[in-house]
Amino acid sequence: MRTRTLGRSNLQVSALGLGCMGMSFAYGPAADKQQSIALMHAAIERGVTFFDTAEIYGPFANEELVGEALAPFKGKVTIATKFGFRIDQDGKQAGLDSRPQHIREVTEASLKRLRIETIDLLYQHRVDPEVPIEDVAGTVKELIREGKVKHFGLSEAGAQTIRRAHAVQPVTALQSEYSLWWREPEAEILPLLEELGIGFVPFSPLGRGFLTGKIDANTQFDKDDFRNGLPRFAAEAREANQALVTVLQTLAAKKNVTLAQLALAWLLAQKPWIVPIPGTTKLHRLEENLGAVDVQLSPADLQDIARATEQTPVQGDRYSEQQRRMAGR
Repeated sequence: MRTRTLGRSNLQVSALGLGCMGMSFAYGPAADKQQSIALMHAAIERGVTFFDTAEIYGPFANEELVGEALAPFKGKVTIATKFGFRIDQDGKQAGLDSRPQHIREVTEASLKRLRIETIDLLYQHRVDPEVPIEDVAGTVKELIREGKVKHFGLSEAGAQTIRRAHAVQPVTALQSEYSLWWREPEAEILPLLEELGIGFVPFSPLGRGFLTGKIDANTQFDKDDFRNGLPRFAAEAREANQALVTVLQTLAAKKNVTLAQLALAWLLAQKPWIVPIPGTTKLHRLEENLGAVDVQLSPADLQDIARATEQTPVQGDRYSEQQRRMAGR
């Protein structure tokens, strides 16, 4: 497994990380606990050192799972987690909350669940319009001084927010959605990250599964799968977006790689400080994804992919208006 450094920080991680959310949350019933632990151990055996979780995943269950699985590897892996949501007594998301006191409370609770003394990378999960980003960055700066956090990150933040936060406490990484079917960060975010020396951690690098080629208009999701509520995953949008999958599958076949490997290799080829975090609950998918690190895309390959995506634009919004408001967008 190759390694990459996130921006101009000293945080070096495996070129691909493992997004752990889906083991506990969002895509239907939680996966079997022991199978999830075994999968994380298999990832470590294959060179993965970067694991992503958050208190909201479950809530709390995913941090507890990651903490148990990675306890034997303390000091050998990098764990990223997140704050920024209010969670009510029923364990439901109840809006955004990045007040300094809440950040401290979440940090202390996450440390216990993760069974660690210091959080390697602490992200603000979503920007809270009610709390100045300078206050957020200042609070994390204090936590870094206290030894409870090593690196500060943001998620889905806009350019001005990133710049303002970075002026208070250097931002090590931005985590936002980026893939062959969500290219928004290219316009403004990637140039800014390069300017400031901030690493980029794309979540949903396989388009929430669509870029594996295993989802079509007839796919039936579990009733608790959050993709049921995403406009881009409506049956008509999935049917329209098969055009993109078809053309990318043709390019993948020419390279003798899978569609997922092509999509991940494309991300890795964009910048040397990009570290995608595909998630999975299956060993064969983990191995498939990790194979992308060895896929070399030539300039001609990248041009072919660019032409293909220009000719087959993605249909459907990423989120509904209500989801955007809930997520601080």
